[in-house]
Amino acid sequence: MGDRTGRRKLLEGAIFEVIPMKNTAEKARDLPPGATVSVTASPDKGMIATVELCESLAANGFRVVPHISARLTESFDELRRIVERVGAVGSTRAFVVGGDNEGGTEFPDAMAVLRALERLDHPFREIGVAAYPEGHPSIPEHALRSSLLEKQAMADYMATQMCFDAERIASWVRGERTAGVNLPLVIGIPGVTDPARLLTIGARIGVGRSIRYLRKNRRAMFKLLRPRPYDPTKLVDKLSSLATDPAANAVGLHIFTFNQIGPTTEWYEKALGAV
Repeated sequence: MGDRTGRRKLLEGAIFEVIPMKNTAEKARDLPPGATVSVTASPDKGMIATVELCESLAANGFRVVPHISARLTESFDELRRIVERVGAVGSTRAFVVGGDNEGGTEFPDAMAVLRALERLDHPFREIGVAAYPEGHPSIPEHALRSSLLEKQAMADYMATQMCFDAERIASWVRGERTAGVNLPLVIGIPGVTDPARLLTIGARIGVGRSIRYLRKNRRAMFKLLRPRPYDPTKLVDKLSSLATDPAANAVGLHIFTFNQIGPTTEWYEKALGAV
């Protein structure tokens, strides 16, 4: 059953990730009231879709965390406008990523955005950056670690890419802590995910991009595309000990909903009620 105290800590610190689509704001009404909602940046829709969805979600009482994608943010002026708009609706948290888009912008990577934010009067009390327990297909492991060590001077937490292997996450965290990475850890897990719905969303948002994302982690792809919906309960149980280990400093979950918000919320509220 895992560690009861750890499960509660992880669940209470949950962030729900959603994808900007036409009906996302409406579907998000199924989330727990006042939930923290992370809004991805879509290479097909651009940063404007992220900003507009943040505005809609904030109007419905959610705490919004915009993804600021370096390779989708054309210039410092655009970054300023993004920050002003999400700040105007009360956002105090942001998640800075490099992004998959290959177009040329003023910002080649997440570190460039973090440096630029230092020059702005931004509203963010917490800034998150991405971490990769199972590696990255195009970035060597030593470079990923060096990047986290550099970013932690300007960031407040790291959120991992989706991973199904609790032992791998625990081993990776131990290695990062030994190397000097001290950012609080938010653990990326899938929500309740139906494979048919995942593929439908993929077709609608260009998730050849979503599938390309899953190709970064073949284990994730095979697990999510099984005949039955994926249930994250056992994974959370296995991760719960990290939340009570001071060295791991795990403070919550980053739940990838793939916009299957209703089933994920139902699972979440049941899991939270059980602890």
